[in-house]
Amino acid sequence: MIAALKRMIEKNQFEPGLIGLVLNPFYIARKGLLTHIKQLGIGVTGKTLDVGCGTKPYEKYFQSSEYIGLEIETTIHKEKSKADFYYDGTKFPFVDKDFDSVVTNQVLEHVFNPNSFLSEINRVLKPHGKLLLTVPFVWDEHEQPYDYARYSSFGLKSLLEKHGFKILENRKSVNDVKVIFQLFNAYFYKKSHKSFLLKQAAMVFIMFPVNLVSLIFGLLLPPNDDLYLDNIILAEKINDV
Repeated sequence: MIAALKRMIEKNQFEPGLIGLVLNPFYIARKGLLTHIKQLGIGVTGKTLDVGCGTKPYEKYFQSSEYIGLEIETTIHKEKSKADFYYDGTKFPFVDKDFDSVVTNQVLEHVFNPNSFLSEINRVLKPHGKLLLTVPFVWDEHEQPYDYARYSSFGLKSLLEKHGFKILENRKSVNDVKVIFQLFNAYFYKKSHKSFLLKQAAMVFIMFPVNLVSLIFGLLLPPNDDLYLDNIILAEKINDV
């Protein structure tokens, strides 16, 4: 029973449906990301590199003819990720101008040297290649100690333009009162009991109602572009750097 419940929860982590509304403490954030990635995914075409690919949760939403996952070489990534290639965290193991598009989802905040990282993305992209990047704006520290930064929309625009990219679209995911409810659930999930079953009970009886209330208040109250969970950016390479 516990194994079946864990499989159900895992299935709803990145693509939360009705079950995710009940069992995913990050439902609000993940639902927002999924919505924007689905819409902007049509710009991800050809040979695609997913940097920090994890389990490649969004691969099916892109129009790629070839999809290659890249991860930093660690034991946990080799055990749990679906990466096709591994690297040392500095230089990507690919030749210049090898890819038509690059995806990097919730990775940039874990990169200590964003200038080097974005230069590598630029290097492996073909001219006019597309970059789909998502990165948190409001979120707690996570995957400690490898959580280094938060980026505003203005900071990302400056950083990307400096590295040869033109922003085609910049979206702010969950730019309304649901931010507050999501942060409450994230806090409560981290601080709830370590027992798997007790944690799921807390999800059903506390965090699930919070998810429901957030949806209602999200409809009733106006959006606020100054406070949001995530940046989702579709950019085009216009210059080599």
